[in-house]
Amino acid sequence: MSRVRGETPLLPVSDAREAALFFVVAALCFLAALAALSARSTYTAAADWTEAVEGELTVRLSDVDSRAAERAEDLVSAIPQVERATLISREDAADLLTPWFGTAGLPAGLPLPVLMEVVARPGAGRIGPDIERVLGQAGISAAVDDHSDWAGDVRRTLRTIRLAAFAMVALLGATAVAVIAFATHAALLARRDIVEVLHLSGAEDRFIANLFERRFWVLGIQAGSVGALAALGGAALLVLAAGSGDGRSFLLPRLSLDILDFAILFSTPVIAAIAARGAARATVLRDLAATI
Repeated sequence: MSRVRGETPLLPVSDAREAALFFVVAALCFLAALAALSARSTYTAAADWTEAVEGELTVRLSDVDSRAAERAEDLVSAIPQVERATLISREDAADLLTPWFGTAGLPAGLPLPVLMEVVARPGAGRIGPDIERVLGQAGISAAVDDHSDWAGDVRRTLRTIRLAAFAMVALLGATAVAVIAFATHAALLARRDIVEVLHLSGAEDRFIANLFERRFWVLGIQAGSVGALAALGGAALLVLAAGSGDGRSFLLPRLSLDILDFAILFSTPVIAAIAARGAARATVLRDLAATI
């Protein structure tokens, strides 16, 4: 029996008909791995951004001179929930507007509002109304922009992207399983006479199923490895492209190829092989039980 398994007459070592299946599985693994890497990088970029802006506020002071602005800074700094309050100079404001006005600087006559950067203490909650109340009592007109509002929008968008990525990976995996199941069924039909001879020789359904399992397990490993390597190459190109940028696209996904990214890539061929083996076994046993 071991000799029959070694020679594998039912499934030849090479089969040109499986070349298309190999390409399809490799392409699906490439898309699934790249989708998983992109979803993780998007999640990481958004999480870093929200962490950076959480608890930060921008206060815009209207119709104030330098003395009133300094008084407003002292009043806001005295609020217990505030960790730090700092007036933004015209030079710093010009740096913030550089992407729109260029490096030549702002026009000399361009009026700019007086801005104050406020950092809240951890766990302070929403302190925007307190800042407006304190400044209003001092006769200073101010508008507060709480960055946590933007962080909430990012979190909601992030959840949608994550669900879409999971759905995409699941759809690609289900497609790969369906394709492998169809290919296994076709291979079984093409060798039905040999299967019948094996049955007459006393071979059990599990033995025949094992032949297909091993064949498609190897195919899954090989095709998954090719797809993972292609995804690694695509991710490396994205990393190089992101590294050559000017640093302004801080909210865009940035692939770092860290340990978790490599774990995704290494798990791709294993998952593909398990899916291929399971689909092959289920298909063969079902077809044998129904027709032989």
